This record gives sequence, structure tokens and C-alpha cells, in this order.
Amino acid sequence: MTHDGEPGSAAGRGEAVARDAGRRGSVGRAVPAAAHGGSGPSAQGSSVAGHGSAQDVPGASGVVAPPAGAPAPTAVPGEPWSTGVTRGDDGAVSVGGVDVRDLAAQHGTPVYVLDEADLRARAARLRGAFTAAFARVGAEIDVYYAGKAFLSLAVARWVHEEGLRVDASTGGELAVALRAGLPGADIGLHGNNKSDAELVRALDAGVGRIIVDSLVEVDRLADLVRNRGGEPAPVMVRVTTGVHAGGHEYIATAHEDQKFGLSVAADEGGDSPAMTALLAVLARPELRLLGLHSHIGSQILDPSGFAVAARTVLALRADLGRRTGVLVEEIDLGGGYGIAYLPGERAMVPETVARDVADAVAAAAAELETPLPRFSIEPGRAVVGPAGLTLYTVGTVKPVRLDDGRVRTYVSVDGGMSDNIRPALYGAQYHAEVVGRLSSAPAVLARVVGKHCESGDVVVHEVWLPGDVRAGDLLAVAATGAYGRSMASNYNLVPRPPVVAVRDGGSRVLVRRETEDDLLSLDQG
Repeated sequence: MTHDGEPGSAAGRGEAVARDAGRRGSVGRAVPAAAHGGSGPSAQGSSVAGHGSAQDVPGASGVVAPPAGAPAPTAVPGEPWSTGVTRGDDGAVSVGGVDVRDLAAQHGTPVYVLDEADLRARAARLRGAFTAAFARVGAEIDVYYAGKAFLSLAVARWVHEEGLRVDASTGGELAVALRAGLPGADIGLHGNNKSDAELVRALDAGVGRIIVDSLVEVDRLADLVRNRGGEPAPVMVRVTTGVHAGGHEYIATAHEDQKFGLSVAADEGGDSPAMTALLAVLARPELRLLGLHSHIGSQILDPSGFAVAARTVLALRADLGRRTGVLVEEIDLGGGYGIAYLPGERAMVPETVARDVADAVAAAAAELETPLPRFSIEPGRAVVGPAGLTLYTVGTVKPVRLDDGRVRTYVSVDGGMSDNIRPALYGAQYHAEVVGRLSSAPAVLARVVGKHCESGDVVVHEVWLPGDVRAGDLLAVAATGAYGRSMASNYNLVPRPPVVAVRDGGSRVLVRRETEDDLLSLDQG
């Protein structure tokens, strides 16, 4: 499933659109990505060269640097940081009432820090906003947390306690949700290439829905149900609507070149792949057609795309009803709700998007003269992204003179692309600040880089930091709760950092730090 930004997918393209939109909306604290070396996913064209002092940056549309000689700006408190992030008089930042210096001393760095109260509040706000908006038009809605953003036992329990269900995209995510104690009925299973073992486990657990992604999967799943016996499996069919959304824009096309879902576009004289799959499900008594599923992109900041896609899916539902007499009972509108990554950006407002989408589906259903189904959505990033930050320790600080005589300050930290691949993979933009002390030193334009043997190992492409940034400083990167730990790797055999939750002045480890012994235990030599 493409909930929040796979490379090469509609969601990945949405990520690029969102970056452009974010740059237009940011206000002078971060600069667009400049060139970074390497090949493959990390090779990108240069847009802005670094400066050695705080002054306007040529080519940085809409970005205003701090005045010459001014200290580095701070966004604490406020977006893109979690609501539990504050800065004391001594310059030290606290999260959930815990000083980052204490977190570093107790848990080491790098460390993913998760603000539990913030995460819970975002989950509850999304559920409340959509429940109220859809109730106003006479419909019910369920909110599924997209576990691919980040899933652990504690996070699964937190979101479930706040009234959310959990969407799993693999057998591993399903295993975590089940181990966390969630009932199978509150779990959905996605995936474009589910194994038989994953499908059997989902059936054994009694998951509330299995989202089929291809015609082949329809027969595979039905055969598994027939061979094991039991009740028909509840099935949703994932369809592609031709709507691709990201940032403040969306586009609509007839056909889609991606691995996910079945197109609603029909070839001349025949049924669409989506309709063919729906009819195939209805033809198998081992399956119960629950509904239709659609996902349109990533980091979406304008709800218009959701409305357009919803109308298309509702039209397909009505067409199926006219042909077969079966009006499916549920429509899933997917995820992709955008967040703020940079100071000055504004996340999508849950109440606004919920109201706009609810109004759009109500109007479409009325036009089609069909009753409203039950709806569901699948936010992931919007729940966990802003709730997380990554805390690093600064190591080497290296001024590098460029061909034109300017200087870029490279600030190396003790993590990198193994704990956050998104800047290298998508060119994703983040904001960072020195969080362990005050500094009145004039700001310099810096690039935060990691410790890996890869020239594209960039953590933050461009950010204003204090000119006296030095080894031993604590540096935090905001809004890393989504797709940081969940996409982390052991590149260069670097153990993955722990995930530490903070709340009410205390901290606890959710996922422990890996060790070299962990890595060596896998090597059977």
C-alpha cells in the first residue's frame, strides 16, 4: 500500500510536490536542497549553494535569511516540533517534561524521542474531527492508524486506546498489532504481494478486512478460505482513481503506472480492472465483498484531491450496484494527510479536511442517488510524525570552501541515513536546532550530515545553525516520528537507535537500541 510516500509511486510523486509547496510556504529558516554527491537515489541537482554567514541566499525563492550577524532562529515551541517541546532560559530543550540532556545521558544518542501525549492527542483529534464531520452528513467513519509510519507494541496500544484501529501492510506489522493485544476485528491487512502465510495468519486472527490488490489475489485468498474452512473472508478491493495528490496540488489521469491497486479506467468495450475484480469477488462464496479502497498520495495539504477520488469511487460503487444489486457497505479513502516539516509550514487541519471531504461525499452520493456507505481513513504520518524527534550528538564540524569562494559548514552527527533515509531517498526537508544550550553566535548556513560512507548521507540539507556549533553539542531534528525508525537500516553495520517515549517528566524505552552483538548474532559465518 502507498500510504505515505514510496519512491516511484503516486505517493512518492506527492512527496516531491509537497516539498515544492512547503518551500513556497516556509519563512526564512530552511533552504531548499543543494547538491549532494553520490549516485542512485541520493544524486540530485544543485539548487542553492551554502553560505558561510547569514545573508540572503541566491535562488532560494521565498526564503529570507536571518539578518547578518543575527543568531540562528528557533522554532521552539511551535511547528514543526511536538506540542510537548519547550526551551528553557538556559537554552536547553525539554520534551514531555524531560530535558534532552538527561535523555542523552540516560539513553545515549542517536535516539528517537516520541512525545506520547502529543501522539495520543493527534490520534484523538483526527478521530473526533472525522466522526463529527461525517455524522453531520449522516455517515459513520472508522479511523485506521497506518502502522507502516511507525509501529511498536506501545504505539499500537496508544492509538487503539484513542479509538483508532490499525492498518498493517505486512505480516510483521500484523504480528505487532496482535502481540499488542488488538482484536483481529480492529486490524486491516494491506499489501500488493501478500504471501500465503500472511493471508492465513490474517484469517486465523479474524482480521476485520483484507484489502486485495490484484485479480490473482482474489482467487488465491478464496482458495485458502475454501481449503481451511470457516466463514467467508471480509474483502475490500483497492482501486486506482487516477488522482495523484501531494502538497497543495493534485492531478487526475485516466491510467496509472504503478504497482498498487486496480484501475477504474476501462478499455474500450470492456470492464475496468477494478470492476472485473469486484465481480470476481462476488463470484467466490468464500469471500464477502466489504467495500472499496482508494489511496491518492502523500503529504497532502489540500483536501480537493480526496473529494475528487471519493466521487470516482462512489460512482464505481453505484455502477456495481446497478449491475449486480450489491451496494458495498464501506469506502476507504486512504491516508496521506500532510504535516509541517519546516518552520512556517502549516499542517492540514483535521476539522477542515474532514468537513470538506464529508460534504463532497454527501454531494456525490446524492447526485448518484445512492445511500452513504460507512467510510474509513488511514492516517499514519499525521498521527506519529510531529510527535517524534531525533536527538543526535555533533561530532566533526567542517567548513568547506566552494568554487565560488563561499563556505558551507558541514555538521556531522552520530547517526545519518541509516536512521532517516528520507532526505537521501526523496530529498525530504527537515528542520534542526542545537538544543542543549544557548548561543548568541551569528548564524551560519549549515548542512547536517551523517557518519556513513556515502556522500549522499544528508540529514538536513540546509538549515541556519549557530556559528559556534561544535563537537558535543546536542542537535535535534523535528518531525521524524514517521518513516524514521520504520525505514531504518543497518547500513555500514550501524546498530539502529532506540525509541524512547516521554511523558509527564519521565521516559521509558519502547524499542531498545541495537548492539553489535545483535548484528553479529545474525551472521552464521
